[in-house]
Amino acid sequence: MVRPGNSWDSVAVLTLLLLCRSMAWAFGDVFDVREATIDTVHDALFSRSTTCREIVSSFIARIEEFNPSINAIISLNPQVLLAADHLDERIAAGNVTGALFCVPVLLKDNYDAVGMSTTGGCQGLANNKPSADAPTVSALMDAGAVILGKTNLHEMAFEGLSVSSLGGQTINPYDLSRTPGGSSGGSGAAVAANFALFATGTDTVNSLRSPASANSLFSFRPTRGLISRAGVIPVSSTQDTVGAMARNPRDLAVALTVMASVGFDPRDNVTALAPPEARHKDYAASLNGGSLKGLRFGLLNGFLNHTASAETTSVNDIMASMMSKLTAAGAEVVNITDPLYDTLAIAKLDVQAFEFRELLDAYLATAPEHPRPTSFSDLYSNDKFLVIPAQHQFLRRASTSSTSDTAYLETLNRIQDLRHALEATFTTNNLDALIYPEQKSLVVKIGALSQTGRNGILAALTGHPVVCVPAGYSPPSTDAPVGVPVGLEILGRPWSEDLLLNIAGHVSELVPVRRMPPFANGTVEGRVYESVPSVTPDVDGIHAAYPLGVF
Repeated sequence: MVRPGNSWDSVAVLTLLLLCRSMAWAFGDVFDVREATIDTVHDALFSRSTTCREIVSSFIARIEEFNPSINAIISLNPQVLLAADHLDERIAAGNVTGALFCVPVLLKDNYDAVGMSTTGGCQGLANNKPSADAPTVSALMDAGAVILGKTNLHEMAFEGLSVSSLGGQTINPYDLSRTPGGSSGGSGAAVAANFALFATGTDTVNSLRSPASANSLFSFRPTRGLISRAGVIPVSSTQDTVGAMARNPRDLAVALTVMASVGFDPRDNVTALAPPEARHKDYAASLNGGSLKGLRFGLLNGFLNHTASAETTSVNDIMASMMSKLTAAGAEVVNITDPLYDTLAIAKLDVQAFEFRELLDAYLATAPEHPRPTSFSDLYSNDKFLVIPAQHQFLRRASTSSTSDTAYLETLNRIQDLRHALEATFTTNNLDALIYPEQKSLVVKIGALSQTGRNGILAALTGHPVVCVPAGYSPPSTDAPVGVPVGLEILGRPWSEDLLLNIAGHVSELVPVRRMPPFANGTVEGRVYESVPSVTPDVDGIHAAYPLGVF
């Protein structure tokens, strides 16, 4: 996890930097990491007003202070301070390269990263120690990123509640009575609470966009094939993607640029689909220029719940306000009423259960360095996993289904028909993008049986790219002082990430929504760390609510 620099001869300069750092911390002059961006981190770092170790320590201090309230972090990288010191040595030597130089990043705990376990939130995989980084993790580190640690997720990325046997229940930082969405809920809650500049996630149905929506963040689900999925615990070869979520469009675009730079990866043959220009594009540059004027958006009417209720009305009101503002900015909104766009009907094409067992067997087949399950049947034959009731049928199906089933092949054909129909919708209506709320209702309360009303399945099956942007908040309440966040999805044609990011940037300027969650709004005093503190996830009550080893 540490990438040493070539500046071991810079001891004197480094010593002076560290002395200045200690003096600054002693007098309380600490870099404020709240709502920090890549640019503000680099401005402070390269002006020598702070050091990489200070920046990393400030994020660790926030995690120590606020994580016990939201339970977003599973583990911290034990080498993160050493990695920060090596970057400070590079600054002292004038060797400063990389778009993510000293940018603290969190990984969803299904990404392989050497020096940390890859658990999927599952107790049975607590000792799953990878021997190599996932290609996307290598790309982030090569760009100078500092891997802070791992975030909680819904166990094995199956659902949207973000509860796991190893990580417990992650809590929404805007409303401590609600879930953070999922499955990448730990990543969403952590970035919202300013535990890192951005975090990675995965998305099989909704899992990057659901927590972005519920935590007032920006996220992308890339076109299928743009970013390698190797080195990530798989669920579905058809539906899986990897991506990131951030607090602003530019940081998100830089994350996409770096992750896509992996290019073709023989470990994930679907990356052969990506055109070279998409792999090597500067997506941050896509934010420049253009406007919303003249763009045509298709609003998917079937992706709204028009029945008034405490959980749906605010979503509908936010969407109506957004449509009015888009129209006022010169965009045209076309109401798409095609009955094809029914999430419950589309969800019947989900193929996870056919693919999961074979993919997990392949992932676990490599010889482990530490004792851990080596197959699906091995993992699910003990009492070290959690399955919520809504997932019981899925796992039972996965245990007996395979990609050789006739029903699987028939479903793939129907998915191809859906892709053709979606392309026809774009062409017939001359659309630049489709828009809709990520979720028809507010993110559910803790204790709900499942995350309901989500709309991510269309992109998941077709492989089209989506950017999710903050759209607004429900009315404030006792539990939610600024309201519960609601996100807008913007879905485009394949390989149109640059256009979607440009639109997201303009929407964020037109409707500036992002706010910090009030509970984590305060500053944290500077702390000097000689070693990385441990993080103990709160699992109290989880195993009573969801018995282990049952499906």
